[in-house]
Amino acid sequence: MRIPEPPQRPHFESILPMINVVFLLLIFFMLVAQLTPPDPLDVTVPEAAESDPADTALVLFLSADSQLAFRDRMGEDALAALADALKAEDAPRDLLLRADRAVPGATVAALLPRLRALGVQDLSLVTVAK
Repeated sequence: MRIPEPPQRPHFESILPMINVVFLLLIFFMLVAQLTPPDPLDVTVPEAAESDPADTALVLFLSADSQLAFRDRMGEDALAALADALKAEDAPRDLLLRADRAVPGATVAALLPRLRALGVQDLSLVTVAK
């Protein structure tokens, strides 16, 4: 009596190594990604002929209705939080001001002496290139 050979199943490629690579890439990108919190105020920055990207951690927001925001603090609390941030020993003394394009220049000019009194040494106004 002859016993028939069992039918041959097709040989499939293992996708396990590909899944491992995908998970390693996912972990890598999660570790190197920099998550930033959303801006506290919706600000449309003015346009400028040239734009030089500034690099600082201290950003003060000024909305169209002249409301101030720094990190998660609003109004006068924002200036108090900025003063606390500037008092840190390793804190930079420069500040980015993200003012809405609808804010009058007089409002920004009135804010400058207050920022100087807090210890801001270099102020940059955020703009976008035309």
